[in-house]
Amino acid sequence: MSTPAIRATGLRKQFRQADGTPVLAVDDVDLTVQPGEIVAFLGPNGAGKTTTVDMLLGLTSPDAGTIEVCGTDPATAVRAGRVSAVMQTGGLLDDFTVEETVRAVAALHGRPDRVAVVLERAGLTGLAGRRVEACSGGEQQRLKFALALLPDPDLVVLDEPTTGMDVAARQEFWRAMRADAALGRTIVFATHYLAEADEFAQRTVLMNHGRIVHDAATTDVRAAYGGRTVTFRPPAAVVGTDGIDADWLTQVRRALAPLGVTDLDVSAASLEAAFLALTAEPAAATVLEGASR
Repeated sequence: MSTPAIRATGLRKQFRQADGTPVLAVDDVDLTVQPGEIVAFLGPNGAGKTTTVDMLLGLTSPDAGTIEVCGTDPATAVRAGRVSAVMQTGGLLDDFTVEETVRAVAALHGRPDRVAVVLERAGLTGLAGRRVEACSGGEQQRLKFALALLPDPDLVVLDEPTTGMDVAARQEFWRAMRADAALGRTIVFATHYLAEADEFAQRTVLMNHGRIVHDAATTDVRAAYGGRTVTFRPPAAVVGTDGIDADWLTQVRRALAPLGVTDLDVSAASLEAAFLALTAEPAAATVLEGASR
């Protein structure tokens, strides 16, 4: 077995509010991620995701438990260039061009040989001479991605990586991520675009109230919560100006086969439905459970 990209056991982190009240941000979290996995890290605000990511990047230390990244402690892994992060805000100088930004950070890593490679990887070669302040939000996110790739890391942690990107740029970004994962690079990303996690993540880890409440293949997370949806096109003869004929719909409930139904599509419940079910407060969870019967 190869060394896990991430191995966390019993992680616990507590903070104190301004009035001295303790807040348990991360509560006994166990997490193992293997090389080459694409993992969506999801949860509502205050679930403990950011604190967990901070410990993963060596920005804060756990009060209890252990965490290893690429077989060593997070700070050592970051210094060695084995871990990079793409954060949602900050970190760019407006007066620099795209290429100047990449060259400056490449010099810090001692990797000037990677400048052209990461510009191409992030789809920025044609924007190399543009000043950062003239770049759109999506282009700036791609620039941060290019910077994260400079040390050729084993693990990339992404926080809302495609914010501001248009549909084409988002698809191209995830195409690159899949190609990197196929070569062994591990991708862990947090996002509020649940459809994006649904489409691109091989595995979904859901946090709530400081704990991991579900961790499984994304397809299994979807399948575990909610039923399946059946979509079909009815025969033209039963569709009028007021919608589909009610009598025909009654027949549909009895039997589908004899009615000439076409374009039948059966799909699993969405990741959004699973997210809502798994992160609902107790009272809301009762409502959801009753509705599913």
